[in-house]
Amino acid sequence: MLATHQRIERTEFDTLMSVAARYYRLVFFDSGNDESAERWLRMVDSSYQLVIPTLAAPEPAESAALLLDALRERDERSRDLADSAIVVVTESEPRGPAAAERVADGFRGTVREVLRIPFDPALKSGPLRFDSLRRATQDAWLRVAAAVASGF
Repeated sequence: MLATHQRIERTEFDTLMSVAARYYRLVFFDSGNDESAERWLRMVDSSYQLVIPTLAAPEPAESAALLLDALRERDERSRDLADSAIVVVTESEPRGPAAAERVADGFRGTVREVLRIPFDPALKSGPLRFDSLRRATQDAWLRVAAAVASGF
C-alpha cells in the first residue's frame, strides 16, 4: 500500500499513546520523515525529548537542521524541544571521522548535545544486533542512551 493509505491520524495516535502510557513509563516514537503528517505533530506535542538522527553528509544534515529550525518557529514548547534535542551523527561510509566532525560542529551550540556514531559495517549488513557492532560503536550508542536519559 502507498504511505498515504497507511497514515495514522490524530485520534488514532492519541489512542495508541494512551494505551502505551498505561503500560509503559517510557514510550519511544520512530516518527519517520513526514513532518507534514498529523501524527508527526502529535508525536512532537507528546514528547519530552527529541533525538534527531542524521548522516555525516551535507543533504541529511541540512534536512535535520531545517527540521530543528521549523520546530523553533512552530511554538514555544517545540522551540524548547529543539533546543534540548540530541543530534546523532552517523558515519554511513568509511570515509573517516572528518566529515562527521564537520556535520557535528554545525549543530554544536544549537542543541543540548551532539554525538557521533563511527562507521561500522554491521550497520549496513541486515538486521541490527548490538552484539554484532564494533566495541567503539557500542560505546557510542551507550553514550547516546546516557545523553537521552540525562534529559529526563
